[in-house]
Amino acid sequence: MSDRFADQINRRQFLTIGLAVAGGAVTLQPDGEPADAQRSEKDFTRWAFLSDTHIGARPGVRFRGFYPHQNLQRTTDQIGAALPDGLVITGDLTRSRGSVEAYENVKALLAPIAERRPIHLGIGNHDNRDNFLRAFAPSRGCGNGLRNRHIIATDAGPVRLVVLDTHLYSNVFPGLLGKLQRIWLETFLEASDDKPTLLFLHHSPRADLLDAGRLLDIIAPARKVKAVIFGHSHKYKFSTFDGVHFINLPAVGYNFTGAQPVGWVEARLTGAGGEFILHAVGGNRNRHGRVTTVRWRTQSAAKPATAQMITGLA
Repeated sequence: MSDRFADQINRRQFLTIGLAVAGGAVTLQPDGEPADAQRSEKDFTRWAFLSDTHIGARPGVRFRGFYPHQNLQRTTDQIGAALPDGLVITGDLTRSRGSVEAYENVKALLAPIAERRPIHLGIGNHDNRDNFLRAFAPSRGCGNGLRNRHIIATDAGPVRLVVLDTHLYSNVFPGLLGKLQRIWLETFLEASDDKPTLLFLHHSPRADLLDAGRLLDIIAPARKVKAVIFGHSHKYKFSTFDGVHFINLPAVGYNFTGAQPVGWVEARLTGAGGEFILHAVGGNRNRHGRVTTVRWRTQSAAKPATAQMITGLA
C-alpha cells in the first residue's frame, strides 16, 4: 500500500467511506430506515443477483433472438413476487454505449422493486458513466473517496457485499480496477471485521480483467473474502481459487451460445455458506431451479496461492 496514500486517509476514515458508499456509487433504496439497519441482525439473507441486462433505448428491439426488455420485465416480475432482501446487478445495464434513454428504461423496469428493496448497481463495459449517474442519483451520504470509481460496501445480515468498478471505456471489452481502487480494497479489507465478504465486479477475472493478478494477490490472504461474483461472459459457472468461490452469473439480456441459460440467480446466504438457485427466463433451461451449495473458506491461514492455481476461471 502506498505510504503517500495512507497519509491522506487513515484506515478508520477509509472504512467509514466504504460503508457509506465511496466514490459516488449508486444505490436505489426505498425511503425509511436504511436497509442495513433493517437487516443487520439476521443470520440469513436472501438476495437476487443479476448481470448483463443490456436494455436498449427501444423496448421492442430483438438481439441474438432475445428481447432483453422483456427478459428483464419477466425477471423483475419473478423477483417482485417473492421479494428478497435486496438486488445486485453487476453491470452492462444497457446495450452498446449506454444511452440516456436506455437508462430511463432500466430505471422504469427496476422501479417496483426499488420502492421496496435496495438495489445496488455496478458498471460494465457497455455502460456510460455520465449517463448512468444522470439516471441514478448518488445515494445520500455517499463520499468521494475515489475519482471516477463507483464502489458500494454494505452489510447484509450475516455477510458483507462490496460492489467494485471495473469499467474502463464504454463499448471496449476489457476492464480494470486500477491502482487506487486496489489500494482502497486492500485497506478496506484490512480495516473491516471478519464478516464474510462477497465481492462483485463486472468483468471475468483472468480472461477480461487487466489487473486480475493483482486482485487475486489481495484476496488470497484476506480470508474474509469468500466469493467473487461477476458477469460479462454471459455464462453460468462456478469455480474456485484458494477456497474463494468465483461465481459467473448468467446474462438477463441474451446468451452467446445455446448451451447457456438466460436469467438470474437467487442467493440464500449465511455466515457459513450459500445456496445459489438459477431462475432461467430463456435460453437453455435445463438447469432451471438447480441449487448449487457452497461453503465459505475458513478464517485459518492457508498455503499462499498464486494466480496460476486458479481452477476453471477461463
